[in-house]
Amino acid sequence: MPAIHTQKRNPFGSFCALLAVCVTAHAAGAEQPGVALDIYATASKMIDIGTGHRLNLRCSGQGTTTVMLESGATADSMAWFKVQPKLATFTRACSYDRAGLGFSDGGVMPRDVDAAATDLHALLDAAHIKRPIILVGHSLGTNIARRFADRYPTELSGLALLDPPEQNVAEFSADYAKDEAESLPARLAFVSACEKAAEKGELKHPPEALKSCLRDSDPAFSKKLNAAIHANHLRPVFWQTLASIFATNPALLDKPVAADEHHGALPLMVLSADETYADAPAPMRKALEAAREKTHHDIVATSTRGERVRITHSSHEIPNDQPDAVVEAVKKMIKAG
Repeated sequence: MPAIHTQKRNPFGSFCALLAVCVTAHAAGAEQPGVALDIYATASKMIDIGTGHRLNLRCSGQGTTTVMLESGATADSMAWFKVQPKLATFTRACSYDRAGLGFSDGGVMPRDVDAAATDLHALLDAAHIKRPIILVGHSLGTNIARRFADRYPTELSGLALLDPPEQNVAEFSADYAKDEAESLPARLAFVSACEKAAEKGELKHPPEALKSCLRDSDPAFSKKLNAAIHANHLRPVFWQTLASIFATNPALLDKPVAADEHHGALPLMVLSADETYADAPAPMRKALEAAREKTHHDIVATSTRGERVRITHSSHEIPNDQPDAVVEAVKKMIKAG
């Protein structure tokens, strides 16, 4: 996934180099939100999904159609801090923390897209959210959304996919794929060290060697919000979840879009950012862009009503950089439905 590419070049460099949520946090900080984001310092509504764990659900707005927001790999519901309020002005919008992230309990292992899709369905049932819904996914969340669509096609009225991660990069650069594979053990070792430290309570006052497990407080966030983020990242289950996500991603992303993936006539939109790989070295960027082009093209082709929209002036973080583009995609799907 795009947020991970920089990390492989320095696997022990910093927490923010590892996690997509840090991109979200710093993008938020640039706007000096102050206490505006303090709603994310506490859980909203903990929903027991019937499998021995609860997920934190945040819903706002009113409307006949519910829009469900599925975050990127390591991000939680705060990833939608710009998008959700805009959606709530004209429809019902919900975001949530996947198992092991944010305020949610840990979930069934492994934490792959199958587990996430199962949890999402259970959450919709437990929260009594009326279907069909419009499902909006970002980054790895697009893969979860597609898996959900495969399993529960009648429960969706639209699928909006924000900058799906490139699949099967090896087709365009064997060297890049090899480099990614070779960097994975170091990445997992880093997460494992943080997990063990969390289990021992050492992250509360980490030694120098473990300080990179936790990101620095964001000066643009309130003390309350920084404390909540810090506390969530002290949980061993957070690191266990990350380890499982990183370990299962290769099996998903190393393959091309499956030839038998079909979503019928479901309205489907792929939003492609124009600056996803702006900071990548030229040879790497060329391979990633080629893989991304093919991935997005193939995803659009899975529906007879598939459409691709290119989003300008945006990094991979479309929900932060161009939230209005997400809103317009949703409005179009509501109208189509």
